[in-house]
Amino acid sequence: LMHQFEFVDGSSGNISARVGPERVLVTPSGLPKGFLKPEHMIAVNMDGLPAAEQTPVASELNPTSELPMHMECYRQRDDVNGVVHAHPIFSVALSIAGVPLDECIIPEAVVILGTVPTTPYSNPASEENRQAISGLIGSHDAIVLKYHGTLTVAHDVGAAYYKLETLEHSARIIAMARMLGGAPPLPPEQVIKLIDARDKAGYSRLGDAEEFCKHCNICHPSDQHTDRDRLIQSVKEDVIRALRS
Repeated sequence: LMHQFEFVDGSSGNISARVGPERVLVTPSGLPKGFLKPEHMIAVNMDGLPAAEQTPVASELNPTSELPMHMECYRQRDDVNGVVHAHPIFSVALSIAGVPLDECIIPEAVVILGTVPTTPYSNPASEENRQAISGLIGSHDAIVLKYHGTLTVAHDVGAAYYKLETLEHSARIIAMARMLGGAPPLPPEQVIKLIDARDKAGYSRLGDAEEFCKHCNICHPSDQHTDRDRLIQSVKEDVIRALRS
């Protein structure tokens, strides 16, 4: 699917899946993702070292060079069992143009992804690339790697891939909207409803309140952070007052 929808090209991109407490399957380095077979998958432990038992084909291959970035996700997030790193065209193009994807513009993206940060540029397959996502992955399910690609995580590898689809679809809409004249963010009162839906759907993450305050203007009037329930109640009270008047 990543190859089919041009989220990767050639041998770029990589995928991993945690399949046990000490076992992760990762894609090999240097092979096109659109033509991989099950026997190409390499098993590693939580230290990123190849497991003793491999398929005959996998024993001749090396794990993806981005493995440290994947393992950082698993070390920080017990809830993550799937990691997808891709090079989607619109998401990367917007990062190069300096257009962030952390504003609340696309309703479905607000619910499913929350705010999407963009890291400073770091060389692919480097230690600094792992460090670039280290401070973000604990509270975000989708990250844009400036000039480089995207990283999405979820409870399984399929769900991580679908978050990639949501991210790139949103990036494409935003890019087109900007070409047509602009991409204004959603009104705060509408974002509050989406945050409620995000919470009910089980997508909420630690630090959401601060992120939505910073990027989507969902803050207490005194600029003090407040919790979602108080925000929602405040909007309800405003609506009731408006109706009575």
